Amino acid sequence: MAEEPVLRTDELNKTYWSGPEKTVALDGINLEIRKGELLAVYGPSGSGKTTLLFLLGGFDKPTSGRILLDGIEISNMDEYRLSRIRRSNVGFVFQNYNLVEDLSVQENVSLTMMFEGKTEKEMKERTAELLDKVGLVGKERHRPSQLSAGEQQRVAIARALANRPRLVLMDEPTGNLDQDNSRAIMQLVTNIIRADGVTFIIATHNLEIVQETPSRLFLKAGQIATDLISHS
Repeated sequence: MAEEPVLRTDELNKTYWSGPEKTVALDGINLEIRKGELLAVYGPSGSGKTTLLFLLGGFDKPTSGRILLDGIEISNMDEYRLSRIRRSNVGFVFQNYNLVEDLSVQENVSLTMMFEGKTEKEMKERTAELLDKVGLVGKERHRPSQLSAGEQQRVAIARALANRPRLVLMDEPTGNLDQDNSRAIMQLVTNIIRADGVTFIIATHNLEIVQETPSRLFLKAGQIATDLISHS
């Protein structure tokens, strides 16, 4: 029997209204993503990439259609249940890192575990494990402003993994990084997938990332369009 997809969408639609003005952000998106898959979502600005990530992560609700996370429909779930699922099953990494400047690296990574009611010992052990995984041992007491852009994004990835999610969503994670740091971040993601079987979905403008990702989705005007990039 085939394993249940980590994530599935059925005819996913999102429409915004501003008075009489209608904007279709997503139109009939069907996806099926399995454990340990890396999916690159790309397309021009305004194509619906970020909207899709926010819907998949339960940060917004679709106008119509279904989203199933580990076989559980989250499309119309109440906010209390949805927030619990987000904390335990979904990690999110932003382009601008979204680290808390007043907190140390260690505290930033521990933050989501605190909301899950983990003990201090559990948080300390898990944080140490994650900082080793992302190559930041020795930076535990640093503040975000004391780190390079690449190091800050590594902290953000560690934080996203803190509660052992099945799915990590990354919105332009290399948008503020140079080429070398971008490659290093993508190698880190690949290593995490191989070691832990986490599923990653990355929205990106970086065609180098897209070209090196076997699974990809090209969005244009809110619809899945023909993928024009070939592997060479």
